[in-house]
Amino acid sequence: MNVLGKQIKERRHLLKIKQQELADLAGVSINTVVAVERGSGNPRMTSLLAICNVLGLQLVAQLKNLNHETV
Repeated sequence: MNVLGKQIKERRHLLKIKQQELADLAGVSINTVVAVERGSGNPRMTSLLAICNVLGLQLVAQLKNLNHETV
């Protein structure tokens, strides 16, 4: 989850979106965004999808990349 969190944070920075803005746009709490970016907790799939959608990231592709990196 740390790799996905880093990718989300990098994309958010690239788009110049603050954590609170991302949370508001994705319909999740600021705590969820912080936890996802840190790679901690156990976020719901719907929360990850919402965050990735706001950032224009494809969650399936990100998860496939994670799978290849952990092998």
